[in-house]
Amino acid sequence: MSKKILILCTGNSCRSQMAEGFLKSFDGNLEVYSAGTRPSGQVHPKAVQVMREEGVDISKNYPKNTDQFIQQSFDYMITVCSNADENCPVFIGKVMHRQHIGFEDPAEATGSEEEILNEFRKIRDQIKERFYDLYRKELQMKE
Repeated sequence: MSKKILILCTGNSCRSQMAEGFLKSFDGNLEVYSAGTRPSGQVHPKAVQVMREEGVDISKNYPKNTDQFIQQSFDYMITVCSNADENCPVFIGKVMHRQHIGFEDPAEATGSEEEILNEFRKIRDQIKERFYDLYRKELQMKE
């Protein structure tokens, strides 16, 4: 039986989308969704770009509101926000395991185009590493 996972952040435009993309790339049997409490208008173009560099296509994804998942049950709900001034979403749906794996928001990066892209890559790599670790330890179907 596959595990059902919901990844939450505020805008659902960068971190949660990257985490969703990576988990789906690790295991096609996982049922993975992402959402935000205040969804942005689109997935951040730089998130799409840096994920494409890793061979993961999130270009067809779109930000979703947490409200559309309230009536569903999840095995895992994972928040990925981190800044103190950023409110981590509260999800009142039925969840067996709640976890927080925080990352800085690359959308807040400043500097040259290359510096901003490098920040997106840094966060992408952190997300890949932390979520692969979670996948290996908790989500992978045991033989």
